[in-house]
Amino acid sequence: MATEASTSSGLSVETESMTAVHWFGVVLALVTAAVHLVLGVRVPSGLGISFLLAGLGFLGAIVLLLVGYRRRLLYLVGVPFTGAQLAIWYALNVLPEGPLAVGAVGTFGAVDKIAQVLLIVVLIYLFRAE
Repeated sequence: MATEASTSSGLSVETESMTAVHWFGVVLALVTAAVHLVLGVRVPSGLGISFLLAGLGFLGAIVLLLVGYRRRLLYLVGVPFTGAQLAIWYALNVLPEGPLAVGAVGTFGAVDKIAQVLLIVVLIYLFRAE
């Protein structure tokens, strides 16, 4: 079973060094990317554009990981990128209503925020492990 494949542009997928933790991080990033892309399509405003950009950022990070491009830097940049998503969500959704508004998050938001918190943990672990 091949774990490397060349593309027409000369980039190759490098998965030999990826562990189960890497793949768990990929799944978490895919979850949050999907949520942001769906929200980007559903919210027709500047906020929708920011959702699309965030979703594309997560997808771009997955591509960089799969081609093995500067993984330690990717982990390091991924922590504040993902953390900013959490902070912005909190500022826009929880602070205006008060701390009890967390109960009004909904399943979609909860899945996204759980994925993001776990992704930050995975990124910190991978940064320290490599």
